[in-house]
Amino acid sequence: DDQAGYVDGEAHAIALRQDGWQLREYQRMAAEAFAAGGSGVVVLPCGAGKTLVGAAAMAHAEATTLIMVTNTVAGRQWKRELIARTSLTEEEIGEYSGEKKEIRPITIATYQIVTRKTKGQYRHLELFDSRDWGLVIYDEVHLLPAPVFRMTADLQSRRRLGLTATLVREDGREGDVFSLIGPKRFDVPWRDIEAQGWIAPAECVEVRVTMTDNERMSYATADADERYKLCSTAHTKIAVVKSIVDKHVGEPTLVIGAYLSQLEELGAELNAPIVQGSTKNVEREKLFDQFRAGELPVLVVSKVANFSIDLPEASVAIQVSGTFGSRQEEAQRLGRLLRPKVDGRQAHFYSVVSRDSLDTDYAAHRQRFLAEQGYAYTIADADDLLGPALPDTD
Repeated sequence: DDQAGYVDGEAHAIALRQDGWQLREYQRMAAEAFAAGGSGVVVLPCGAGKTLVGAAAMAHAEATTLIMVTNTVAGRQWKRELIARTSLTEEEIGEYSGEKKEIRPITIATYQIVTRKTKGQYRHLELFDSRDWGLVIYDEVHLLPAPVFRMTADLQSRRRLGLTATLVREDGREGDVFSLIGPKRFDVPWRDIEAQGWIAPAECVEVRVTMTDNERMSYATADADERYKLCSTAHTKIAVVKSIVDKHVGEPTLVIGAYLSQLEELGAELNAPIVQGSTKNVEREKLFDQFRAGELPVLVVSKVANFSIDLPEASVAIQVSGTFGSRQEEAQRLGRLLRPKVDGRQAHFYSVVSRDSLDTDYAAHRQRFLAEQGYAYTIADADDLLGPALPDTD
């Protein structure tokens, strides 16, 4: 590749501190492939240590770096990891978010703050010009909001690294990622990394439940746009989730859904706290910390947990509803479980769907990316878990 076109940016000393650990071979290969090309995208499964590939790229560039992340929690994880794994100190790393506006040699900014408008103007664009950045890293690059595509076009002369586990965008705009950032430089199948022992083996099960007669009647007569919600939130799912949680007692479990009323009902039934969009960052961090420490056996989460949240202890996930047929969301949710377990145990991913409905149609589409990665779903009947279908209670 022609590297003559890149601006070096402002130099800044960064070194990896490999004391007691070293880059895994695929991380080193990914960082080298990126360095050789100057810009581009690295695709690695969740749990395979994408942050370390970013750190290695920074150590190679030895320049000021702007890191774009999905949310503040993810940004703080980056910061912790960079302080632990590199020569960088707390003082050299700034946070540019809704809460803080620090611009430092290494600045971690959220996509949200950069795309925020005031009086029709993007107020935070000066972030891109505030330093002579030598490297720009886009975490979870498949989520790049469209405005960021447009506003970062003038960063074309900078080295750019995109990191992701899934290069699928449901809007079909994968090509935009490549045109903004550069070609795919490194991609390794999930099962290859599992075979090397770096991510946990996982079993995927689709559990099919039967809607009650009342629910089926409501579903049959509902408007098209109401139908998905109705089958996604079928009441029978609650008992099924409870029985799966009981089956895996003692294993840290995430229950994931998209509809708040359903999550609240699950939280009450399982006696588990709920993390949702409106949960304050401080409370969110506290619950995640308790879950990591083993003090919370079950956590109910909304879409906030789809991305960039490191919960390495989770070994069971139960999905009750999602964003239609999103393959990317399915992959991210399974990815929550793939951090290798201390005791080497297998991870379990359950998707609970209502049979003979849009729920099963969308589930089939959601599973396509993981099927391509070599994960097979076992289909199970809820009756086998629960006994015969539950009678209507109303």
